[in-house]
Amino acid sequence: MLDVGKWPVFALLPPEELRLIRQACVFGSAANEALYVTVNDEVFALGTNCSGCLGLGDLQSTIEPRRIDVLCGKKIVSLSYGTGPHVVIATADGEVYAWGHNGYSQLGNGTTNHGLTPALVSTNLLSKRVTEVACGSHHTIALTTDGEVYAWGYNNSGQVGSGSTANQPTPRRVSSCLQNKIVVNIACGQLCSMAVLDNGEIYGWGYNCNGQLGLGNNGNQQTPCRIAALQGVNIVQVACGYAHTLALTDEGFVYAWGANSYGQLGTGNKSNQALPTPINTDKERIVEVAACHTSHTSAAKTQSGQVLMWGQCRGQAVASPHLAHFSSTDDVFACFATPAVTWHLLSVDGDDYLTVAQSLKKEFDSPDISDLKFLVDGKCIHVHKALLKIRCEHFRTLLNESDQDAIEIHQFSYLVYRAFLEYLYTDTINLPPEDAIGLLDLATFYRETRLKRLCQETIKRGISEENAITLLSAAVKYEARDLEEFCFKFCVNHLTAVTQTQAFADMDHDLLKNFISKASRYGAFKN
Repeated sequence: MLDVGKWPVFALLPPEELRLIRQACVFGSAANEALYVTVNDEVFALGTNCSGCLGLGDLQSTIEPRRIDVLCGKKIVSLSYGTGPHVVIATADGEVYAWGHNGYSQLGNGTTNHGLTPALVSTNLLSKRVTEVACGSHHTIALTTDGEVYAWGYNNSGQVGSGSTANQPTPRRVSSCLQNKIVVNIACGQLCSMAVLDNGEIYGWGYNCNGQLGLGNNGNQQTPCRIAALQGVNIVQVACGYAHTLALTDEGFVYAWGANSYGQLGTGNKSNQALPTPINTDKERIVEVAACHTSHTSAAKTQSGQVLMWGQCRGQAVASPHLAHFSSTDDVFACFATPAVTWHLLSVDGDDYLTVAQSLKKEFDSPDISDLKFLVDGKCIHVHKALLKIRCEHFRTLLNESDQDAIEIHQFSYLVYRAFLEYLYTDTINLPPEDAIGLLDLATFYRETRLKRLCQETIKRGISEENAITLLSAAVKYEARDLEEFCFKFCVNHLTAVTQTQAFADMDHDLLKNFISKASRYGAFKN
């Protein structure tokens, strides 16, 4: 988690106030405006208040936090901002509120009057539930639970996707090529918009003079266009800088395109790229990419927790991914971006008080006060009988019938059994996907439904062309239907590469026969 103190705008808040912050956003041309949400779901704002962007009902700057009453209790799930600035949020109930600069109708209320207080964006959205919002310089897009995208505001380059360059005063559904398609992720550059589909395709529209739409040309687009160069590549996340775009694949690779005068593409040079270009991340699997439409800075986080940064970093042009000794991509923007704004709504936890959950985690496998040890593969794992009885029905029965202080386990490996016991203390698992298969076997044997689901999620996040067949086989063996379907679709989407692996050559005959039959019905072998 991130220490909000890295952002100077929070420097005057007392420690007791900082400890209450649960969510925060820093924005504005000089990073001098901020919003934050407390543990009690109260929303506060402070800063210079340009165009009434703090939502306080006036244009007064404030060095002391002031509460935004209308947003308290709303449970913000997504937040974005423009350069006016205007601010847009989505709540847990799927509502959208907007305020601040409105010179181009980016607040979606049909006027060009600045909004001094948060107002519900209602046109065409009242019957929809919005889950994510994204802002360009002066336009806004919103993603609904149905996978639809709505857009409004400034449209000089087609960034609203309406087929014209007339500004859009109220939310309008972006259809055209997105009709009947399901969008799962959105992002905005200064004057462009991007959308990722559930099938891994990616579309872009709007300003394209730097090649930021990834279409191989520099022509603006007034409606969504699929990035054909990424055919066969499954994109899961997109992030937009000022005039460049980063895309993350389901295998943890990163592609970049667009403006590159600060090295923000990470290609090792400063030449713009109008087509997606793979970025060298030293064979590290990437799990998150980060960029912000206000800057030329790029960042990424690896599966092992390392953070990489490149592009404009405190005035320097860093043309290749550079290892930064941070714990999150948020730190890169706090310390190196210009302006030092947050690239998304961030969660913060500056409190070092140990909760019950943290205390339990700390005592796992500690011999000091444990009253039971498991012997697995000749190694000891120290635990507490009471906690095991509370957390697991299997242990409640076992330990009520026995008063042993040591139990030998032969059915599972040390790695798997330790991960299982640690899960009982932490509610999380930390295993590579191949080892999570063994834990999935244990979860099935002990009838631990939630653990089984966590194993499946871990396996999904770690799937690759090399291990996809192995993971599919495990999903079939342990009757994990959802995981089986996920692995199957991944195999079909990467069919050529998967069929060349050793795991495919060694595949069980019946499983192979079923796979080919199902893939055929899926249309995998059509020209």
